[in-house]
Amino acid sequence: MPLRRWVKSANFAIEGILHGTKTQRHLRYHFYSAAVVLVLSYVLGLTRNDFLIIGITVIVVLLAELFNTAIEAVVDLVSPRHSEKAKIAKDVSAGAVLITAFGAAVIGYIVLMPYIRDSFRSGFTIARHTGEEISIMAVVLVLILVVITKAYLGKGTPLRGGLPSGHAALAFSIWVSVSFVTGSAIASLLSFVLAAIIAGSRVTSKIHTTWEVILGALMGASVTFLLFRIFS
Repeated sequence: MPLRRWVKSANFAIEGILHGTKTQRHLRYHFYSAAVVLVLSYVLGLTRNDFLIIGITVIVVLLAELFNTAIEAVVDLVSPRHSEKAKIAKDVSAGAVLITAFGAAVIGYIVLMPYIRDSFRSGFTIARHTGEEISIMAVVLVLILVVITKAYLGKGTPLRGGLPSGHAALAFSIWVSVSFVTGSAIASLLSFVLAAIIAGSRVTSKIHTTWEVILGALMGASVTFLLFRIFS
C-alpha cells in the first residue's frame, strides 16, 4: 500500500537522522543550537521575515552536517584504507559544514543583535505570540527532544519502539495546544481521548512499552504547556 511504503520510507529517513545525531556530536550541538535559537527568536519577538531567515539558516546548517555524515560514510565504504583522496573528500565536506556554520553565525548575529540591543535598552520582556505560532514551535521542539533522546539511548527505530514514544509525545503536545487555542473543554476532552487512543495503540501493538509511552506523553505535554505559559 502507498501509505505503508511512505511510512517505511519515512522510518528509514528518520533513522538516518538518528544515526547522524548519535554518531556525530557536532550534529547534536547543531540541534541544541537550533532549539536555543528558535526559542530565543520567540522570546525577542522577531518579525515574520527575520524569523524565516533564522529558520532557513538553521535548516541549512543541519542539512550540511547530515550531508557531511553521508559523505564520510560513503568514503569509508569505498576506501576503507587510508587514502589521500579519501582524506581530501572528508576534509572538503567538513569545510563545507564549517563555512555553513560560520555563515549561519554571521547571519544570526546580524538578525538577532538589534533585538538583543533593544531588549537591554528598553528592558527585557518576553514577546507574546498567537496560539498557532506557539503550537508550531511546540511541535518542532518536541521533535528535536525526541530525536536527541532516542539518539542518546539508541533503542528502537524512530517510528517503531524506543524511548520515548514520539507518537505519544506529539499526540499529547497537540492535546495541550488544542486546549489552549480553543479554550473549549469539549475540544480539550476530545483531543485528549484521541491522544490517549494513539498512545494506547503503541502499547497494544507492542511497539512501545507502557513506560515509553508515558514518558513520551509527559515530554510532549510538559514542553507544550511550558511554552504556552511563557509566550501566551
